[in-house]
Parts: sequence; structure tokens; C-alpha cells
Amino acid sequence: MSETGLPPNWEIRVSKSRGIPYYFHPQTQESRWESPPGTDTEKLKTYMAARHSSSGGGDQNSKPQGEKIRAAHLLVKHKDSRRPSSWKDADITRTKEDARAIIQGYEQKIKAGDIKLSELAKTESDCSSARKGGDLGFFGRGDMQKEFEDAAFGLNPGEMSGVVETASGLHLIERTS
Repeated sequence: MSETGLPPNWEIRVSKSRGIPYYFHPQTQESRWESPPGTDTEKLKTYMAARHSSSGGGDQNSKPQGEKIRAAHLLVKHKDSRRPSSWKDADITRTKEDARAIIQGYEQKIKAGDIKLSELAKTESDCSSARKGGDLGFFGRGDMQKEFEDAAFGLNPGEMSGVVETASGLHLIERTS
């Protein structure tokens, strides 16, 4: 196992569009946002903190280019979403109206204090960020779909949006920093 803690042949690369690290296997051409099975997560955390965090120095320029914020979200897709499939459902067939009813129910539970967005996202979000409680990490202007970005940048840290519609589906967005 390498100093990264990744299994053999896996590499850490940085996304050109989002500027954040992802995992790539050159032989199989598989790429993923989550670390691959068999990763030594403690080794990976140490490696990533030293080289790929905004506060840890390392290879990346530590000065952000423009304002960057951090947010988490919960996504409910519908049959007309850009990619109507997810980690939990290979073929999403619900209508946009059904998706809206579902996400509005989640919004009510969160606002009532019954559950946090990050907890609900882990089991209910149609985004692969569900594993991280919906955390999307830091992003700047131009990194996300316009409707999502406008809503996220319009929030103060700790605030949650109402339902936001994008080509990906319907979101609840919580600005975390």
C-alpha cells in the first residue's frame, strides 16, 4: 500500500472542473469521488490533509481564487433529471411533482428539528455525496449549476435554502461555511 493509503494502482487526481481531488485507476479507467474499497482511511486522511486541504499547505496554491464556500445538499431526482439514476436507484421513474412532494417533506422534518440535513442526506439523497452527509466541499462561482450556485451563495453559514430546482433534480442546500 502506498503512502496515500489507496489500494494498488489507484491514484489521486484533481478535477479540472471542480478543483477537488478524486480517485482514478488508470488500468480500468474507473474514476470516483469516494475512496475505493480497500483504502486505509487513516493513511488517506493524513495524506489528504497534508496535500489537498485548503489549510494544510502542500501542492495546491493556498490562496483561494475568488470567494469559495462550503455547502451540503440533499438531492431528489425525478425521471426528467439530467441523469435519472443514483447510487440507490438505477432507474428513477418518479415524476417531478412526486419528487417535489418528497423533498418538501424532508424540508419540513429538517425545519422542525426532527433531523439534520446531513443525517437525512446519508440515506435519502440521490447524489453520491450522500456518503459524506451531502457535503460538497468548497466551491467557487462557476463550479456548480447556476441555480444551485445562486442559492448557495445567497445563504449565510448555517442557513438552509428552500427547494432549488436544477437540471439534476430538486435540492435542499445548507451552507456550512
